[in-house]
Amino acid sequence: MNIPKEENVARLILEAPIGQYIGESGAGILAQQAATEITLDDGDFLYRTGDVANSFYIVTSGRLAFCRENKSTGKTSLLHTLHQGDLIGELSFIDGEPRSISVQALGAASVLCFNREDIDPLITTHPKLVFDFMRAVVKRVHHTVTAIGQQQAELADYIATGGKGRF
Repeated sequence: MNIPKEENVARLILEAPIGQYIGESGAGILAQQAATEITLDDGDFLYRTGDVANSFYIVTSGRLAFCRENKSTGKTSLLHTLHQGDLIGELSFIDGEPRSISVQALGAASVLCFNREDIDPLITTHPKLVFDFMRAVVKRVHHTVTAIGQQQAELADYIATGGKGRF
C-alpha cells in the first residue's frame, strides 16, 4: 500500500464514471480522503465474501473480477470483469452489510481505497458531494436492474418461441 499524489488521485476520480456526478470539486475532495492505493498481483483477493465492508474502491489499473468461490471444490467462478474507473464495494460500504461477493485480481492491478473513517465526516462537511456520490451509485444500480430485466424478458421470449426467438 502507498499514499498516492492527491492531484493524480483527483484526475483518476474525475476520469472514472463517478466523476461526471461529483465533478472536479468533488473529485478533489475525495482525493484528499483517499487513504491508500493498493497493488494486487494476479490471483490476489481484494476482499472475500463475508468480509466486513469498511471501504470502497476505484480501479486505477488492470482488471479485477467479481467471483464466487466454491469452498468444497476450491474453484472460483468469474461473474463480471471490472476495469479502470469502476467502483467496487460501494453497496456494502453504504448499507453496512458484509461483502456478498469476492473480488479477485486478473493479472496485476491497483485500486484506490477509501476508508469509512475518512469518508463518514464528509456527510456533515460536504453533504452535496455525498448526495452526488449516492446518486451515482443509485443510477448504476438502476441501470443494472434495467439490464437484468431486459435480459429476463429476452430469455422468456426465447423460451416461449421454442428457441426461435431473438437469440
